[in-house]
Order: sequence, then structure tokens, then C-alpha cells
Amino acid sequence: MLRFLTAGESHGRGVFGLLDGFPAGLRVTPEDVNFWLVERQKGFGRGGRMKIEKDEVDVLAGIRGGVTLGGPILLAVWNRDFENWKESMDPWREPSGKRARKIVQPRPGHADLVGALKYGHDDCRNVLERASARETAARVCAGALCRKLLGEFGVGLVGHVIQIGGVIADLSGIPSGKTRELSMASEVRCCDSAAGTRMMEAISRAKEDRDTLGGVVEVRAWGLPPGLGSHTQWDTKLDGRIAQAMVSIQAVKGVEIGIGFRGVGRSGSEFHDEILYHNGAPPGHQYGRRTNNAGGTEGGMSTGEELVVRLAKKPISTLMRPLKSVNMETKAAVDAVVERSDTCAVPALAIIAEAAVAIVLAQSLIEQFGGDSVAQMKRSYDAYLTDISRR
Repeated sequence: MLRFLTAGESHGRGVFGLLDGFPAGLRVTPEDVNFWLVERQKGFGRGGRMKIEKDEVDVLAGIRGGVTLGGPILLAVWNRDFENWKESMDPWREPSGKRARKIVQPRPGHADLVGALKYGHDDCRNVLERASARETAARVCAGALCRKLLGEFGVGLVGHVIQIGGVIADLSGIPSGKTRELSMASEVRCCDSAAGTRMMEAISRAKEDRDTLGGVVEVRAWGLPPGLGSHTQWDTKLDGRIAQAMVSIQAVKGVEIGIGFRGVGRSGSEFHDEILYHNGAPPGHQYGRRTNNAGGTEGGMSTGEELVVRLAKKPISTLMRPLKSVNMETKAAVDAVVERSDTCAVPALAIIAEAAVAIVLAQSLIEQFGGDSVAQMKRSYDAYLTDISRR
């Protein structure tokens, strides 16, 4: 079983990811991870923090000579900005310096107030540091290794932006095979260049208004064998795991798989995907679907069709024109605290969501074809495809 945890605070020493149960024998390079860390920091609408940090992975355990060992893999991304926050974020000394003032004006939409109430803190910084989306750097590190593992089994994936604010992309006629190329060429990771231009204009207007924008991201994954996940328990369903992983990303408030919410107005005969049989199809893929409205899952399991997931990200909670809040000490009405922030982080979400999907798919792949090494997994995988090809 592949387990994944993160640790670290936004302005602490760094953020960290732990992958336990990752198979031995996968050859990796620093660029396999650092490429995606750089991509996460890109995107029109990002704030000043991205000018300070230059994210790179530091492997503290689990990899030797460029090969995974089978033991826990500990990944670190050190925060350059910690140098400016040492006095405030020191683990052993009382906070001091200009950044040490207590935050008692919680931001609407953030974890500040509820976290302070739950954990008994009198300073919301004790909550917001961990709740920050800076944590996603660790997810991207872990997702990069999982992506590399999935590639050994012919699985690929891509995330791209569907909507920012009120601007919606037109994706008609764009095949999945072109999605990576087109989205990577866009400053907002949108395959529709005309919509991408309007998205940047919307972000610029929001920045002038000292406001923020949310949007919708889509992740597609292909090359999956049928049967990942299970119908037998709620917590083994592949689509359930994916949905949980998506909503756990900071500021994500909605998920759909396939046409999801967009399909509820259809009748059953219009929604469901008819089953076909393909002679001469690749091993394990002889059964196909005429359409893919279900988005690659049925009954909590992968169908072998393309996995299609969409996420709705709310506008960022920190506003340069703050909303009203309450001072937790005096109970007086005040403006919410202002922290350095982005205007729009939807383009970054495309990379983060890819990583999160990769982690869930790697977990399911390891469970299905479990082995202590990649070589053992491949033997099990080939045997499984041979078996279901006879069905």
C-alpha cells in the first residue's frame, strides 16, 4: 500500500513529502521532479512569492544512485523565504521581529478562524502557515515520482484550464493528444488561445480591483487498465479516492468525473456509454465504450477509457481589498488580515491536480499489481492483461 503524507509550514524551513510503500527499481532523476516544481510556479496571476522561491527537490531518503530503494522516500522543498521569517517561525524561541505580531483578524474563506477555534490558538498564523497552498509543492514532488511510475505502465496524464472567472474555453475539436502541447504554450494553461487571452485580461482587471478569481481545471489520464479500484467498499472506489484527493487541494470546492453535473439533465439513454467489443485491440482493452460520459470509471473502477476529472477552484481567500471580519481578542468588527497572495492560481492548479491524480492512480496500481519492485509489478500487470484478454 502506497501512503502519502506532507509536512511543513509556508514560511517555515520547508515543505516535505513522504511516500511509503513506493516500489524499488524505478530509475529517476532530479529533473523528473524539478520540471514539475517549476511548472507549478508559473502562470499568469501569480504573486510575489513566486519571485522569491526557486523550488527544487532535495531527496533525504529512499533513493540511491538515481534508483528507488523500496523504503520510505522523504522529499524536501526548502523555503528560501524562511530567511526573512526566522525570528517569527523559530521552532524553539518565542516569535520576535516585525513578522511576529499575532494575527487575530481571520480571513473569510480561509482556515484561520475555524482552525484557531479547533486547536485553541490565539494567533491565526499557527493555522494559516500549514493551511497555505505552499503545501502543494510537496504534492507535486510526490506526484512527479508517481507519474514516472505510471509511465512504466503506459499511463499518461495532463491537466489544463477550462475556465477562469467568467471566461470559458471552447475545447471542441481539440484531441487529448494535443492538450499537453497547447496548454503548456499558454500562460494560463488553456488550450483555447482566444479564451486564454480573455482569461489574462480578466485576471489583470481583478488585480487592478485588488480582487481574486477562481476557475475550473480538467485532468485527463489515459492508458489505464480496466479494473483499478473496487466496487466492494466505499473507501476502495477509484472515483471516490480521486474526488477526495481533489477536494483536499486548497480552495477546491467541487469535483466532477466525466460529464458529471453537466449530464444530469440528460436521460439515461443519452448519458450512459454503450459497450463495444474490439477484435485485435491491445491486451485487456477488447471491451470499449461508444462514448465516455462516465469519464473512465464505472462502479468505482477504471473502465480502460480515458479518465476525465474536473475541479472547481474558488477565488483565493486573501484579498488586497479585505473583507469584513472580527477581531478575536476585542470582538470588534475589523478588516480581515492581508497576507501576500496571488490574484489567480488556477493555472497552477492544473499541475497540482495532475500530481494529486497521479498519486491516487499510483496507489491503485500498486494495490492491484503489488510487488516490492517495479519488475514484480510488471510481471503481475502483464499476467492480468493476458487473463482479462481471454474474457
